[in-house]
This record gives sequence, C-alpha cells and structure tokens, in this order.
Amino acid sequence: MWVIYALLSAFFAALTSILVKVGLEQIDSHVATAIRTVIVLMMSWLIVLITGKHPDLIHIGQKSLLFLILSGIATGLSWLCYYRALQLGDASKVIPIDKFSLVIGMALAFLVLKETMTIKTIIGGLVITVGTLVLLW
Repeated sequence: MWVIYALLSAFFAALTSILVKVGLEQIDSHVATAIRTVIVLMMSWLIVLITGKHPDLIHIGQKSLLFLILSGIATGLSWLCYYRALQLGDASKVIPIDKFSLVIGMALAFLVLKETMTIKTIIGGLVITVGTLVLLW
C-alpha cells in the first residue's frame, strides 16, 4: 500500500509544481508560499478532525514535538526557496533539481537513521545525481 501512496505523492507533487508555476505569474513567491501554507494547514487539520485523530495530540512526546517543529521549519525554508526558484527559472529545470532532495534524503537516511545502503540505492542515487548535474550545465 505504501507504494500507491508514494506514487500518489509523486503525482500530486508534480501537479503542485505546475500549478504553482502558473500561480506565480502575478504574485511574489513569498506571498504565494504563505497562501499555500495556510491551505495545507487547513487541509491537514480538517483531515485530523474528520478522522477523529485530534485526541492523539495529548500523547505527543517532547522529542517527537521537537523533531516535528524542526521538520516544519525545514519544510517552510524548502518551500520558500522552491517558490523563488520557480518564479525565477523554468519549471522544467527547477523541478528536477529540487528532486535532488531524494539523493540528499537517501544520504541522510544512511548517516542519521543508519538505514542499510544497497547497491540499488547507490546506483539509483548516482543516476539521479548525474541527471541533476546534466540539468545544471
């Protein structure tokens, strides 16, 4: 089931990139990021309420809360940079370069989370890296 969610995530991420590129035509990238953030916030809380998960809030530990806050900060910084890059550059170049986060995420998973590095993950990461470098030249 996780593969289906991952594919849906990829589809919606791609759709998001195209929609935001069009939406940035007459607005500052930081304002656009703020608008998107409000929408994501409203959708997230609506899903929590609809699914009845709001009582779980009292069970969040300090470590989880800290790392969720740090993740939120990283997401905000990522979105601000991404929107600015989309405003200044071609979507067909910005989107793949942004996806270099896959390689960085894989490296961090190996280093920080101590996940197992396999030949497939190494080759996949190298292929993505080469593709990113091609786009940068």
